[in-house]
Amino acid sequence: MTGPEAWLRGPIDGISAPLQPVAHALVQAREEARALLQDFPAELLWTRPSGIASVGFHLQHAAGVVDRLFTYARGETLSDAQRSVLAQEGTEPSSPRSVADLLNAFDAQVDRALDQLRGTRLETLSDTRLVGRQRLPSTVLGLLFHAAEHTQRHLGQLLVTARVQSVSVRTSE
Repeated sequence: MTGPEAWLRGPIDGISAPLQPVAHALVQAREEARALLQDFPAELLWTRPSGIASVGFHLQHAAGVVDRLFTYARGETLSDAQRSVLAQEGTEPSSPRSVADLLNAFDAQVDRALDQLRGTRLETLSDTRLVGRQRLPSTVLGLLFHAAEHTQRHLGQLLVTARVQSVSVRTSE
């Protein structure tokens, strides 16, 4: 990645100032994942070095977390399709998905999230939102922030896993 990080490039168009950190974190995650995984070997996508989560899981989960938490932020419950995706996270799909497929899915989810941030009214940020089957309380801002924070956490894990795997492949050649 060249140039400054997303948060140092100024505001993202159409997103209010209080939501800029969420937008910047998601954009940064997208860019870093793309930069690191552009030449990542497809055969390593679902491997779990030393039993840790795979790169494929982290990409799936990041997209899923953003989808689910932004759904709750809208005041909606998860659909059957979203629950199905959640149940499959971390499992290698029966029909192979490439690194590009997973990156494209994450990109699309980030784009949907940015669109939702553009439409989020500031007066709703402290509104209560209920999360999950237990309907635990949060707020619109809490959910949006946690989506960004959780995505960044998994991006960090993905980056380390991918680097370890890439080094292992190069040293074994």
